[in-house]
Amino acid sequence: MKTIFTYISLLFISANSFAEISSAEKTALTKFYKATNGSKWTKTWDLKSPVSTWYGVEIQDDKVVSIKLINNNLVGELPAEIGNLTSLKELNLFRNDLSGKLPETLGNLKSLSILNISFNKISGQLPASLANATQLKSIELHMNRLTGELPASYGSLANLETLSLFNNEIEGQIPATYYELKALKVMLLNSNKLVGKLQPEVANLSSLETLSLFENKMEGQVPFDLEKLGNLKEMNISYNMFNGLVSRNLSKLDTLNMTMINEQGVATTLKVSIDKNSAYAADE
Repeated sequence: MKTIFTYISLLFISANSFAEISSAEKTALTKFYKATNGSKWTKTWDLKSPVSTWYGVEIQDDKVVSIKLINNNLVGELPAEIGNLTSLKELNLFRNDLSGKLPETLGNLKSLSILNISFNKISGQLPASLANATQLKSIELHMNRLTGELPASYGSLANLETLSLFNNEIEGQIPATYYELKALKVMLLNSNKLVGKLQPEVANLSSLETLSLFENKMEGQVPFDLEKLGNLKEMNISYNMFNGLVSRNLSKLDTLNMTMINEQGVATTLKVSIDKNSAYAADE
C-alpha cells in the first residue's frame, strides 16, 4: 500500500513539475525570448525543455502567472505577443536594457497586479490601454525615457497602490482623474516635465503615504488641502515653481524644505506661516 501511495505521489509531482501551457502562451514566451535577445541573457531558457523549467517563469494551473527576469541582460523591445499571457499576475523586468515603446497589448493582461519595467530605456508614451488591466496594484516604470502626457485613463485603476514614474520626460498636467485613486499609497512623479497646479482635490487621495513631485515645473499655491491627508508621511514637492504661504506642518513634511525655482531660475524658499501650524488656522 505504501509503495502504491509513493508511486501516485511521484506521478502527481511529475505532472505538476512538467505541466504544459497552451501553444498560444508558449508562442508568446518564445516571441518574447527572441525579441529580447534571449540567447544572450545572463540566465537563459532552453526552448526545447518544458516551460516549467524556464528561469523566472511561474506556472499555475497550466497558465503563466509570473515572469521575473531581474537584471538578466534583456535587450530589445517587448513584443505585442506579451499580451497573450492573459493570466499573468506579475511582470518584473527591473534593471535590463529594454528599449522601444510599451505595447498597447499590455492592456490585455486583465489579471496583472504588478508591473515593473523600471531602470530600462523604454521610450514613447505610456499606453492608455494599460487602464484595462484593472487588477493593477503597482506600476513601476521609473528611470526610463518615457515621453508624452500621463494617460487620464489610469485614474480608473481602483486597486492601484503604487504609481512610480520618476526620472522620465513626461509632460503636461496631472490628470484630474488621478485625484480619484482612493487606494493609492505611493505617487512618485518627480524629475519629469510636469506643469500646471497641484489641485485641492489631492485631498481625495485618502490612502496616500508618499508624494514626490520635486524637479518639475508645477506652479501656483501649494494647496492647503494636503493637510487633510492623515496618512501622509513623506512629501517632496521642492524644485518646482509653487508660490504662496505654507504651514509649518507641511514644511516639515517636505524633505527639501520647500525650496522652489522662481521665474528667473533662482532657488528660493516658500514662506512658512510662523503664527500657526495649520494652514487652515492661518486662513481663519
